[in-house]
Amino acid sequence: MSSPISSDQPKGPTQQLTEWIQSMSFDKVPTTVHTRAKYIILDGLACLLVGSHLPWSTKAVHAFQAFEPPGSGSCNVYGWNYKISPPSAALLNSTFIQGFELDDWHSEAPLHSNALLLPSLMATVEHEAAVGTTIISGKEFLLAAIIGYEVGPRVGLGLWGGHILSAGWHSGAVFGPAAVASAVAKMLNLPASQIEDALGIACTQAGGLMSAQFGSEVKRMQHGFAARNGLCATFLARGGYIGIKQVFEQPYGGFLTQFSAGNGKTPNFLPDEISKDLGKEWKIAGVRLKPYASMAGTHPTIDCVRLLQQQYPEAVSSQGLQKIKSITIEMGSDAFHHGGWHPTRPLTSLGAQMCNAYVAASQFIDHNVLIAQFEPAMLDRDAVWGLVEKTTCVQNDNLSKFAQRVTVSYEEGSGIGPISGKVENARGVDPEMSNEDILEKWRQLTIGLVEDRTREEIESIVLNLESCKDIKALTDLMVEIGSTKGAFTP
Repeated sequence: MSSPISSDQPKGPTQQLTEWIQSMSFDKVPTTVHTRAKYIILDGLACLLVGSHLPWSTKAVHAFQAFEPPGSGSCNVYGWNYKISPPSAALLNSTFIQGFELDDWHSEAPLHSNALLLPSLMATVEHEAAVGTTIISGKEFLLAAIIGYEVGPRVGLGLWGGHILSAGWHSGAVFGPAAVASAVAKMLNLPASQIEDALGIACTQAGGLMSAQFGSEVKRMQHGFAARNGLCATFLARGGYIGIKQVFEQPYGGFLTQFSAGNGKTPNFLPDEISKDLGKEWKIAGVRLKPYASMAGTHPTIDCVRLLQQQYPEAVSSQGLQKIKSITIEMGSDAFHHGGWHPTRPLTSLGAQMCNAYVAASQFIDHNVLIAQFEPAMLDRDAVWGLVEKTTCVQNDNLSKFAQRVTVSYEEGSGIGPISGKVENARGVDPEMSNEDILEKWRQLTIGLVEDRTREEIESIVLNLESCKDIKALTDLMVEIGSTKGAFTP
Protein backbone atom coordinates (compact mmCIF):
# COMPACT_ATOMS: atom_id res chain seq x y z
CA MET A 1 0.00 0.00 0.00
CA SER A 2 1.26 3.48 -0.88
CA SER A 3 1.76 5.96 1.95
CA PRO A 4 -0.56 8.98 2.04
CA ILE A 5 0.78 12.31 0.87
CA SER A 6 1.99 14.31 3.87
CA SER A 7 1.15 17.96 4.42
CA ASP A 8 4.81 19.03 4.28
CA GLN A 9 5.28 17.88 0.66
CA PRO A 10 5.19 20.41 -2.22
CA LYS A 11 1.73 21.65 -3.15
CA GLY A 12 0.01 19.31 -5.57
CA PRO A 13 -2.84 20.06 -7.98
CA THR A 14 -5.52 19.85 -5.28
CA GLN A 15 -4.01 22.61 -3.17
CA GLN A 16 -3.04 24.67 -6.21
CA LEU A 17 -6.65 24.50 -7.35
CA THR A 18 -8.16 25.39 -3.98
CA GLU A 19 -5.85 28.36 -3.50
CA TRP A 20 -6.70 29.61 -7.00
CA ILE A 21 -10.42 29.29 -6.29
CA GLN A 22 -10.10 31.27 -3.05
CA SER A 23 -7.99 33.99 -4.69
CA MET A 24 -10.17 34.53 -7.75
CA SER A 25 -12.14 37.73 -7.96
CA PHE A 26 -14.58 39.02 -10.54
CA ASP A 27 -12.15 41.56 -11.97
CA LYS A 28 -9.54 38.85 -12.65
CA VAL A 29 -11.87 37.15 -15.13
CA PRO A 30 -11.84 38.47 -18.72
CA THR A 31 -14.95 40.34 -19.82
CA THR A 32 -15.41 37.89 -22.69
CA VAL A 33 -15.66 35.05 -20.15
CA HIS A 34 -18.22 37.00 -18.09
CA THR A 35 -20.33 37.56 -21.18
CA ARG A 36 -20.19 33.99 -22.50
CA ALA A 37 -21.01 32.59 -19.06
CA LYS A 38 -24.19 34.66 -18.87
CA TYR A 39 -25.47 33.25 -22.16
CA ILE A 40 -24.56 29.72 -21.10
CA ILE A 41 -26.56 30.24 -17.89
CA LEU A 42 -29.53 31.46 -19.92
CA ASP A 43 -29.38 28.30 -22.04
CA GLY A 44 -29.40 26.18 -18.88
CA LEU A 45 -32.51 27.91 -17.56
CA ALA A 46 -34.28 27.27 -20.87
CA CYS A 47 -33.43 23.57 -20.63
CA LEU A 48 -34.71 23.49 -17.03
CA LEU A 49 -38.06 24.94 -18.05
CA VAL A 50 -38.45 22.60 -21.01
CA GLY A 51 -37.59 19.61 -18.84
CA SER A 52 -39.66 20.41 -15.77
CA HIS A 53 -42.82 18.57 -16.81
CA LEU A 54 -41.59 15.86 -19.12
CA PRO A 55 -43.05 12.43 -18.26
CA TRP A 56 -39.92 11.19 -16.50
CA SER A 57 -39.47 14.49 -14.66
CA THR A 58 -43.06 14.28 -13.42
CA LYS A 59 -42.48 10.72 -12.26
CA ALA A 60 -39.37 11.79 -10.32
CA VAL A 61 -41.17 14.69 -8.62
CA HIS A 62 -44.09 12.48 -7.59
CA ALA A 63 -41.68 9.92 -6.16
CA PHE A 64 -39.97 12.61 -4.07
CA GLN A 65 -43.29 14.00 -2.86
CA ALA A 66 -43.98 10.63 -1.28
CA PHE A 67 -41.07 10.98 1.15
CA GLU A 68 -40.35 14.74 1.15
CA PRO A 69 -43.78 16.36 1.47
CA PRO A 70 -44.29 19.82 -0.04
CA GLY A 71 -43.17 22.59 2.27
CA SER A 72 -40.58 20.43 4.01
CA GLY A 73 -37.64 22.54 2.95
CA SER A 74 -36.34 25.94 1.89
CA CYS A 75 -35.72 25.40 -1.83
CA ASN A 76 -37.99 25.33 -4.84
CA VAL A 77 -38.48 22.64 -7.43
CA TYR A 78 -39.07 25.00 -10.34
CA GLY A 79 -42.38 24.74 -12.14
CA TRP A 80 -43.98 22.72 -9.35
CA ASN A 81 -44.88 25.02 -6.42
CA TYR A 82 -42.96 22.50 -4.29
CA LYS A 83 -40.33 23.28 -1.64
CA ILE A 84 -37.92 20.67 -0.28
CA SER A 85 -34.38 20.43 1.11
CA PRO A 86 -31.47 22.02 -0.79
CA PRO A 87 -29.87 18.68 -1.85
CA SER A 88 -33.14 17.26 -3.14
CA ALA A 89 -34.07 20.48 -4.95
CA ALA A 90 -30.65 20.48 -6.61
CA LEU A 91 -31.16 16.88 -7.71
CA LEU A 92 -34.61 17.40 -9.22
CA ASN A 93 -33.84 20.71 -10.93
CA SER A 94 -30.72 19.12 -12.40
CA THR A 95 -32.83 16.25 -13.70
CA PHE A 96 -34.99 18.81 -15.50
CA ILE A 97 -31.98 20.43 -17.21
CA GLN A 98 -30.80 16.99 -18.37
CA GLY A 99 -34.36 16.07 -19.25
CA PHE A 100 -34.18 16.24 -23.03
CA GLU A 101 -30.55 16.26 -24.25
CA LEU A 102 -30.83 19.95 -25.15
CA ASP A 103 -28.29 21.18 -22.63
CA ASP A 104 -24.60 22.06 -22.80
CA TRP A 105 -21.66 19.68 -23.06
CA HIS A 106 -17.89 20.10 -22.97
CA SER A 107 -15.77 19.29 -26.02
CA GLU A 108 -12.59 18.35 -24.14
CA ALA A 109 -13.95 16.50 -21.12
CA PRO A 110 -17.60 15.46 -21.50
CA LEU A 111 -19.91 16.78 -18.81
CA HIS A 112 -23.07 18.90 -18.66
CA SER A 113 -22.01 21.87 -16.56
CA ASN A 114 -25.34 23.66 -16.24
CA ALA A 115 -27.09 20.56 -14.88
CA LEU A 116 -24.43 20.46 -12.18
CA LEU A 117 -23.95 24.12 -11.33
CA LEU A 118 -27.20 26.02 -11.73
CA PRO A 119 -29.40 23.79 -9.51
CA SER A 120 -26.81 23.63 -6.72
CA LEU A 121 -26.06 27.37 -6.81
CA MET A 122 -29.74 28.32 -6.94
CA ALA A 123 -30.56 25.97 -4.06
CA THR A 124 -27.77 27.60 -2.05
CA VAL A 125 -29.14 31.08 -2.82
CA GLU A 126 -32.64 30.11 -1.67
CA HIS A 127 -31.43 28.32 1.46
CA GLU A 128 -29.16 31.18 2.54
CA ALA A 129 -32.02 33.63 2.06
CA ALA A 130 -34.41 31.41 4.03
CA VAL A 131 -32.11 31.18 7.05
CA GLY A 132 -31.13 34.84 6.80
CA THR A 133 -27.42 34.08 6.49
CA THR A 134 -26.39 36.28 3.61
CA ILE A 135 -27.48 38.06 0.46
CA ILE A 136 -25.73 36.78 -2.65
CA SER A 137 -25.25 39.20 -5.53
CA GLY A 138 -25.48 38.41 -9.22
CA LYS A 139 -21.76 39.10 -9.52
CA GLU A 140 -20.99 36.49 -6.84
CA PHE A 141 -23.32 34.00 -8.50
CA LEU A 142 -21.71 34.56 -11.91
CA LEU A 143 -18.16 34.20 -10.55
CA ALA A 144 -19.11 30.96 -8.80
CA ALA A 145 -20.58 29.55 -12.01
CA ILE A 146 -17.42 30.48 -13.91
CA ILE A 147 -15.33 28.65 -11.30
CA GLY A 148 -17.49 25.57 -11.83
CA TYR A 149 -17.21 25.82 -15.62
CA GLU A 150 -13.43 25.76 -15.12
CA VAL A 151 -13.05 22.99 -12.57
CA GLY A 152 -15.27 20.28 -14.08
CA PRO A 153 -13.39 19.98 -17.39
CA ARG A 154 -10.00 20.18 -15.66
CA VAL A 155 -10.88 17.24 -13.43
CA GLY A 156 -12.00 15.40 -16.55
CA LEU A 157 -8.79 16.13 -18.41
CA GLY A 158 -6.92 14.62 -15.49
CA LEU A 159 -8.60 11.36 -16.54
CA TRP A 160 -7.87 11.78 -20.26
CA GLY A 161 -11.15 13.54 -21.01
CA GLY A 162 -13.52 11.44 -23.07
CA HIS A 163 -11.67 8.19 -22.46
CA ILE A 164 -13.51 7.57 -19.21
CA LEU A 165 -16.78 7.74 -21.14
CA SER A 166 -15.51 5.10 -23.57
CA ALA A 167 -14.65 2.96 -20.54
CA GLY A 168 -18.30 2.98 -19.45
CA TRP A 169 -18.36 5.64 -16.74
CA HIS A 170 -20.89 8.45 -16.98
CA SER A 171 -18.15 11.02 -17.19
CA GLY A 172 -20.12 14.06 -16.07
CA ALA A 173 -21.31 12.26 -12.96
CA VAL A 174 -17.65 11.46 -12.20
CA PHE A 175 -16.24 14.94 -12.88
CA GLY A 176 -19.30 16.77 -11.58
CA PRO A 177 -19.20 16.65 -7.76
CA ALA A 178 -15.86 18.50 -7.73
CA ALA A 179 -17.22 21.20 -10.05
CA VAL A 180 -20.24 21.73 -7.80
CA ALA A 181 -18.20 21.80 -4.59
CA SER A 182 -15.82 24.35 -6.11
CA ALA A 183 -18.60 26.64 -7.31
CA VAL A 184 -20.70 26.53 -4.14
CA ALA A 185 -17.64 26.94 -1.92
CA LYS A 186 -16.64 30.02 -3.89
CA MET A 187 -20.10 31.55 -3.63
CA LEU A 188 -20.06 30.92 0.13
CA ASN A 189 -16.58 32.49 0.34
CA LEU A 190 -14.98 29.50 2.05
CA PRO A 191 -11.22 29.52 2.75
CA ALA A 192 -8.91 27.26 0.76
CA SER A 193 -8.70 24.69 3.56
CA GLN A 194 -12.47 24.21 3.58
CA ILE A 195 -12.62 24.19 -0.22
CA GLU A 196 -10.16 21.30 -0.05
CA ASP A 197 -12.41 19.54 2.45
CA ALA A 198 -15.41 20.11 0.19
CA LEU A 199 -13.53 18.59 -2.75
CA GLY A 200 -12.45 15.64 -0.63
CA ILE A 201 -16.02 14.93 0.48
CA ALA A 202 -17.43 15.50 -3.01
CA CYS A 203 -14.96 13.31 -4.87
CA THR A 204 -15.58 10.27 -2.69
CA GLN A 205 -19.22 10.42 -3.89
CA ALA A 206 -18.39 10.51 -7.60
CA GLY A 207 -19.65 7.81 -9.94
CA GLY A 208 -22.17 6.91 -12.60
CA LEU A 209 -22.70 3.97 -14.97
CA MET A 210 -23.09 4.72 -18.67
CA SER A 211 -25.28 1.65 -19.12
CA ALA A 212 -27.97 4.05 -17.88
CA GLN A 213 -28.34 5.19 -21.50
CA PHE A 214 -29.93 1.91 -22.58
CA GLY A 215 -33.57 2.50 -21.86
CA SER A 216 -33.46 3.60 -18.20
CA GLU A 217 -34.65 6.95 -16.96
CA VAL A 218 -31.89 7.35 -14.40
CA LYS A 219 -29.39 8.67 -16.96
CA ARG A 220 -31.31 11.95 -16.82
CA MET A 221 -30.81 12.05 -13.04
CA GLN A 222 -27.12 11.14 -12.73
CA HIS A 223 -25.84 14.72 -13.02
CA GLY A 224 -28.44 15.48 -10.35
CA PHE A 225 -26.77 12.98 -8.03
CA ALA A 226 -23.51 14.85 -8.60
CA ALA A 227 -25.19 18.22 -7.96
CA ARG A 228 -26.70 16.92 -4.73
CA ASN A 229 -23.45 15.32 -3.58
CA GLY A 230 -21.28 18.34 -4.33
CA LEU A 231 -23.73 20.60 -2.52
CA CYS A 232 -23.88 18.32 0.54
CA ALA A 233 -20.07 18.12 0.56
CA THR A 234 -19.74 21.90 0.67
CA PHE A 235 -22.30 22.35 3.43
CA LEU A 236 -20.48 19.68 5.45
CA ALA A 237 -17.11 21.36 4.88
CA ARG A 238 -18.52 24.73 5.93
CA GLY A 239 -19.66 23.05 9.13
CA GLY A 240 -16.11 21.90 9.87
CA TYR A 241 -16.36 18.33 8.60
CA ILE A 242 -12.96 17.13 7.37
CA GLY A 243 -12.67 15.72 3.86
CA ILE A 244 -9.96 13.75 2.07
CA LYS A 245 -6.90 15.95 1.78
CA GLN A 246 -5.14 16.21 -1.61
CA VAL A 247 -7.90 13.99 -2.94
CA PHE A 248 -6.92 14.14 -6.59
CA GLU A 249 -3.33 12.95 -6.24
CA GLN A 250 -3.46 10.58 -3.26
CA PRO A 251 -1.69 7.38 -4.45
CA TYR A 252 -3.87 4.93 -2.52
CA GLY A 253 -7.58 5.43 -3.03
CA GLY A 254 -7.16 8.87 -4.57
CA PHE A 255 -9.63 10.15 -7.13
CA LEU A 256 -7.35 10.00 -10.17
CA THR A 257 -5.79 6.69 -9.15
CA GLN A 258 -9.10 4.92 -8.77
CA PHE A 259 -10.98 6.23 -11.78
CA SER A 260 -8.00 5.59 -14.09
CA ALA A 261 -7.34 2.02 -12.91
CA GLY A 262 -6.93 -0.35 -15.84
CA ASN A 263 -7.51 2.29 -18.50
CA GLY A 264 -4.47 1.23 -20.56
CA LYS A 265 -3.18 4.78 -20.79
CA THR A 266 0.42 5.83 -20.16
CA PRO A 267 0.44 7.48 -17.73
CA ASN A 268 -2.86 6.35 -16.26
CA PHE A 269 -3.81 9.90 -15.32
CA LEU A 270 -2.62 13.47 -15.81
CA PRO A 271 -2.69 15.32 -12.47
CA ASP A 272 -1.12 18.51 -13.82
CA GLU A 273 -4.14 19.06 -16.09
CA ILE A 274 -6.17 20.04 -13.04
CA SER A 275 -4.09 23.08 -12.18
CA LYS A 276 -2.32 23.87 -15.47
CA ASP A 277 -2.67 27.47 -16.68
CA LEU A 278 -5.35 28.39 -14.16
CA GLY A 279 -6.56 31.90 -14.88
CA LYS A 280 -4.76 31.93 -18.24
CA GLU A 281 -6.53 29.26 -20.28
CA TRP A 282 -10.29 29.36 -19.73
CA LYS A 283 -12.04 26.03 -20.14
CA ILE A 284 -15.38 27.74 -20.58
CA ALA A 285 -14.31 28.06 -24.22
CA GLY A 286 -15.03 24.34 -24.59
CA VAL A 287 -18.61 24.57 -23.29
CA ARG A 288 -20.81 23.81 -26.31
CA LEU A 289 -24.50 24.47 -26.71
CA LYS A 290 -26.71 22.07 -28.61
CA PRO A 291 -28.70 22.85 -31.75
CA TYR A 292 -30.22 19.33 -31.71
CA ALA A 293 -32.13 17.38 -29.05
CA SER A 294 -29.79 14.40 -28.86
CA MET A 295 -26.49 13.25 -27.40
CA ALA A 296 -23.54 15.35 -28.60
CA GLY A 297 -21.82 12.42 -30.31
CA THR A 298 -24.80 12.11 -32.66
CA HIS A 299 -24.52 15.70 -33.85
CA PRO A 300 -21.83 15.07 -36.50
CA THR A 301 -24.04 12.28 -37.87
CA ILE A 302 -26.94 14.72 -38.18
CA ASP A 303 -24.66 17.22 -39.93
CA CYS A 304 -23.46 14.55 -42.36
CA VAL A 305 -27.06 13.68 -43.24
CA ARG A 306 -27.90 17.37 -43.62
CA LEU A 307 -24.97 17.68 -46.00
CA LEU A 308 -26.31 14.79 -48.09
CA GLN A 309 -29.75 16.39 -48.12
CA GLN A 310 -28.21 19.59 -49.44
CA GLN A 311 -25.91 18.00 -52.02
CA TYR A 312 -28.01 15.04 -53.19
CA PRO A 313 -31.66 16.03 -52.68
CA GLU A 314 -33.00 13.47 -55.18
CA ALA A 315 -30.96 10.58 -53.75
CA VAL A 316 -32.34 11.20 -50.26
CA SER A 317 -35.85 12.19 -51.27
CA SER A 318 -38.71 10.03 -50.02
CA GLN A 319 -38.43 7.97 -53.20
CA GLY A 320 -34.65 7.69 -52.92
CA LEU A 321 -34.83 6.55 -49.31
CA GLN A 322 -36.90 3.54 -50.38
CA LYS A 323 -34.04 2.35 -52.61
CA ILE A 324 -31.32 2.44 -49.95
CA LYS A 325 -29.43 -0.82 -49.46
CA SER A 326 -27.17 0.22 -46.58
CA ILE A 327 -26.04 3.19 -44.49
CA THR A 328 -22.61 3.25 -42.89
CA ILE A 329 -21.71 5.76 -40.19
CA GLU A 330 -17.98 6.08 -39.42
CA MET A 331 -16.90 7.76 -36.20
CA GLY A 332 -14.10 7.96 -33.67
CA SER A 333 -13.75 5.84 -30.56
CA ASP A 334 -15.58 8.08 -28.05
CA ALA A 335 -18.63 8.56 -30.25
CA PHE A 336 -18.70 4.89 -31.25
CA HIS A 337 -18.67 3.56 -27.71
CA HIS A 338 -21.30 6.07 -26.63
CA GLY A 339 -23.73 6.01 -29.58
CA GLY A 340 -22.56 3.44 -32.13
CA TRP A 341 -24.56 0.57 -30.66
CA HIS A 342 -27.30 -1.15 -32.70
CA PRO A 343 -30.78 -0.54 -31.28
CA THR A 344 -33.69 -2.93 -31.09
CA ARG A 345 -37.31 -1.95 -31.57
CA PRO A 346 -38.95 -0.32 -29.68
CA LEU A 347 -36.77 2.33 -28.04
CA THR A 348 -37.45 4.78 -25.25
CA SER A 349 -36.93 8.45 -26.06
CA LEU A 350 -33.66 8.39 -24.13
CA GLY A 351 -32.34 5.37 -25.99
CA ALA A 352 -33.26 7.01 -29.29
CA GLN A 353 -31.48 10.24 -28.32
CA MET A 354 -28.31 8.32 -27.49
CA CYS A 355 -28.21 6.25 -30.71
CA ASN A 356 -26.47 7.44 -33.90
CA ALA A 357 -28.37 5.02 -36.13
CA TYR A 358 -31.75 6.15 -34.86
CA VAL A 359 -30.88 9.84 -34.97
CA ALA A 360 -29.60 9.51 -38.56
CA ALA A 361 -32.89 7.92 -39.60
CA SER A 362 -34.85 10.73 -37.94
CA GLN A 363 -32.86 13.34 -39.87
CA PHE A 364 -33.34 11.44 -43.14
CA ILE A 365 -37.10 11.17 -42.61
CA ASP A 366 -38.01 14.39 -40.81
CA HIS A 367 -35.15 16.76 -41.73
CA ASN A 368 -35.05 17.59 -38.01
CA VAL A 369 -33.85 16.17 -34.71
CA LEU A 370 -35.70 18.22 -32.15
CA ILE A 371 -38.20 17.59 -29.36
CA ALA A 372 -40.98 16.42 -31.68
CA GLN A 373 -38.86 13.55 -33.07
CA PHE A 374 -38.86 11.84 -29.67
CA GLU A 375 -42.49 12.10 -28.70
CA PRO A 376 -43.87 8.64 -27.89
CA ALA A 377 -45.95 8.47 -31.05
CA MET A 378 -42.85 9.08 -33.17
CA LEU A 379 -40.61 6.38 -31.70
CA ASP A 380 -42.07 3.33 -33.42
CA ARG A 381 -42.47 4.44 -37.03
CA ASP A 382 -41.88 1.83 -39.74
CA ALA A 383 -40.15 4.33 -42.03
CA VAL A 384 -37.57 5.23 -39.38
CA TRP A 385 -36.94 1.65 -38.31
CA GLY A 386 -36.59 0.54 -41.91
CA LEU A 387 -33.56 2.84 -42.19
CA VAL A 388 -32.24 1.93 -38.73
CA GLU A 389 -32.12 -1.75 -39.72
CA LYS A 390 -30.01 -0.85 -42.76
CA THR A 391 -27.54 1.20 -40.71
CA THR A 392 -24.17 0.07 -39.38
CA CYS A 393 -21.90 2.18 -37.17
CA VAL A 394 -18.16 1.65 -37.55
CA GLN A 395 -15.27 2.85 -35.40
CA ASN A 396 -12.64 4.64 -37.50
CA ASP A 397 -9.66 5.78 -35.46
CA ASN A 398 -8.24 7.66 -38.43
CA LEU A 399 -10.96 10.28 -38.09
CA SER A 400 -10.33 13.35 -35.94
CA LYS A 401 -12.22 13.75 -32.67
CA PHE A 402 -15.49 15.18 -33.97
CA ALA A 403 -15.24 14.03 -37.59
CA GLN A 404 -17.78 11.55 -38.96
CA ARG A 405 -18.69 10.17 -42.36
CA VAL A 406 -22.04 8.83 -43.56
CA THR A 407 -22.06 6.68 -46.72
CA VAL A 408 -25.28 5.53 -48.39
CA SER A 409 -25.37 2.64 -50.87
CA TYR A 410 -28.32 1.86 -53.10
CA GLU A 411 -29.89 -1.26 -54.55
CA GLU A 412 -28.63 -2.47 -57.93
CA GLY A 413 -30.62 -1.02 -60.79
CA SER A 414 -31.73 1.98 -58.76
CA GLY A 415 -29.72 4.32 -60.94
CA ILE A 416 -28.27 5.98 -57.86
CA GLY A 417 -24.59 5.57 -57.05
CA PRO A 418 -23.14 5.53 -53.53
CA ILE A 419 -23.11 8.94 -51.88
CA SER A 420 -21.00 10.08 -48.96
CA GLY A 421 -20.88 13.10 -46.69
CA LYS A 422 -18.21 13.95 -44.14
CA VAL A 423 -17.89 16.69 -41.54
CA GLU A 424 -14.80 17.54 -39.47
CA ASN A 425 -16.76 19.18 -36.64
CA ALA A 426 -20.30 19.21 -35.40
CA ARG A 427 -22.45 22.29 -35.71
CA GLY A 428 -22.20 23.84 -32.24
CA VAL A 429 -18.46 23.08 -32.17
CA ASP A 430 -17.35 24.70 -35.42
CA PRO A 431 -19.12 26.95 -35.87
CA GLU A 432 -20.13 27.23 -32.22
CA MET A 433 -23.48 28.72 -31.32
CA SER A 434 -23.09 32.46 -31.04
CA ASN A 435 -24.52 34.47 -28.16
CA GLU A 436 -27.24 35.61 -30.55
CA ASP A 437 -28.01 31.97 -31.43
CA ILE A 438 -28.28 31.11 -27.73
CA LEU A 439 -30.63 34.01 -27.09
CA GLU A 440 -32.85 32.88 -29.95
CA LYS A 441 -32.82 29.29 -28.61
CA TRP A 442 -33.85 30.58 -25.16
CA ARG A 443 -36.75 32.52 -26.61
CA GLN A 444 -37.93 29.72 -28.87
CA LEU A 445 -37.78 27.04 -26.16
CA THR A 446 -39.68 29.13 -23.60
CA ILE A 447 -42.53 30.30 -25.84
CA GLY A 448 -45.71 28.91 -24.32
CA LEU A 449 -43.94 27.84 -21.14
CA VAL A 450 -43.28 31.29 -19.68
CA GLU A 451 -45.31 34.48 -19.85
CA ASP A 452 -43.64 37.10 -22.02
CA ARG A 453 -43.16 39.53 -19.12
CA THR A 454 -41.50 36.91 -16.94
CA ARG A 455 -39.31 35.70 -19.77
CA GLU A 456 -38.11 39.23 -20.46
CA GLU A 457 -37.33 39.83 -16.77
CA ILE A 458 -35.34 36.60 -16.46
CA GLU A 459 -33.48 37.43 -19.64
CA SER A 460 -32.65 40.92 -18.38
CA ILE A 461 -31.37 39.73 -15.00
CA VAL A 462 -29.19 36.97 -16.45
CA LEU A 463 -27.64 39.14 -19.14
CA ASN A 464 -26.90 41.84 -16.53
CA LEU A 465 -25.86 39.65 -13.61
CA GLU A 466 -22.99 41.91 -12.61
CA SER A 467 -25.54 44.63 -11.79
CA CYS A 468 -27.91 42.43 -9.77
CA LYS A 469 -27.71 43.23 -6.04
CA ASP A 470 -29.58 40.12 -4.90
CA ILE A 471 -29.66 37.03 -7.10
CA LYS A 472 -32.78 35.84 -5.31
CA ALA A 473 -34.60 38.13 -7.73
CA LEU A 474 -33.84 35.48 -10.36
CA THR A 475 -34.90 32.50 -8.28
CA ASP A 476 -38.12 34.33 -7.32
CA LEU A 477 -38.95 34.73 -11.00
CA MET A 478 -38.34 31.03 -11.57
CA VAL A 479 -40.83 30.30 -8.79
CA GLU A 480 -43.33 32.70 -10.32
CA ILE A 481 -43.47 30.55 -13.43
CA GLY A 482 -45.50 27.99 -11.49
CA SER A 483 -46.78 24.82 -13.09
CA THR A 484 -46.28 24.49 -16.83
CA LYS A 485 -47.48 22.08 -19.47
CA GLY A 486 -43.96 21.03 -20.38
CA ALA A 487 -42.49 20.32 -23.78
CA PHE A 488 -44.80 17.46 -24.68
CA THR A 489 -47.15 15.02 -23.06
CA PRO A 490 -47.14 11.22 -23.53
